[in-house]
Amino acid sequence: MTRLGDLERAVMDVLWDAVPATSDGVTVREVADALRGRELAYTTVMTVLDRLAGKGMVRRQREGRAWRYRAAASREAHIAQLMLDALDLGGSRDAALVRFARSVTGTEAEVLRAALGAEAGLTGGEQLTDRVDAPVPEPGRRADEAVER
Repeated sequence: MTRLGDLERAVMDVLWDAVPATSDGVTVREVADALRGRELAYTTVMTVLDRLAGKGMVRRQREGRAWRYRAAASREAHIAQLMLDALDLGGSRDAALVRFARSVTGTEAEVLRAALGAEAGLTGGEQLTDRVDAPVPEPGRRADEAVER
């Protein structure tokens, strides 16, 4: 996934903040108005939206002679993809994940535990630490192939 430049990010923030997923989107004029403090030309905003559409970041739909734009994915989906892309930069994904996990706040750690628990389908009495402390599989083996303790 392509990282966004400053202006692209500002435009995406307008779309993420102003356009519900069920909406038909916003026009170039509406985005330009939302970015009024930046004193951008209408054509600059139009060009940025066109480039974002080309990158697959926004979807557009024709309405008369104009286009209506909306984000192709949520802000959260975009950030999650950036994180996954960062893990693919090289080195050890496991080491990067451990370092990340150690850097989050207590509240963020609880959110991660809950999400991992839900993803793993933990049952009533089972704790996430039961799975986290389980043996780590050898390279090339799936986690469910690890030897049970």
